[in-house]
Amino acid sequence: MNELERIAQRYARRDAGDRYSLLRPEVWQMWQERQRVLLKLLATRPGHPADWHATEVGCGAGGNLLDLLRLGLQPAHLTGIELLPERLAAARAALPESVRLLSGDASTADVPPASQDLVLQSTVFSSILDDALQQRLAEAMWRWLKPRGAVVWYDFTVDNPRNPDVRGVPHRRVHELFPQGCFTARRVTLAPPLARAFPAAYGLLNLVPLLRTHRLVLIEKP
Repeated sequence: MNELERIAQRYARRDAGDRYSLLRPEVWQMWQERQRVLLKLLATRPGHPADWHATEVGCGAGGNLLDLLRLGLQPAHLTGIELLPERLAAARAALPESVRLLSGDASTADVPPASQDLVLQSTVFSSILDDALQQRLAEAMWRWLKPRGAVVWYDFTVDNPRNPDVRGVPHRRVHELFPQGCFTARRVTLAPPLARAFPAAYGLLNLVPLLRTHRLVLIEKP
């Protein structure tokens, strides 16, 4: 069994239930915080969103691609790549037909070199436990970017001792994966166990930087 098969197997045995529903108070607070920071970072990008081309690695059911559409990107300029067939089917049902969706190994996806203004990943690398696959995927993402394009990275930085199927990706590892990048990083997202336990105190607890477990990073290509 290779790492991609192991990833699919690990996801298959997860039962998240409604844990990630936007109707949960801790989830919409995490989402709103992340969106505020991301929009501030994207506001510094050159050009107009309608002209940007973007690809998301691990697009899931298409939520982040829908956010890009609301930002003004054109459906025909968007590509989503997803390993799990059921998630890809959900994305296909939710997104406009002209959004391009690809299945399988993102590191070998048919995305032309130097064609993308943005390449996004959200908690994908923390699900990859094989360093070599992480490296191949990072190299592919970097190859797809135009000069002055950027990787949009969102992932957690610390290990979850209760979940052996994932591992944190510290900031030094992100630098190793994209050694030529220019980094703008922000710590975001209150530790999910705390957020779930104390949703009414999310804003107060999130004032403590050490309690934020994720980084949102804009990695620009010279």
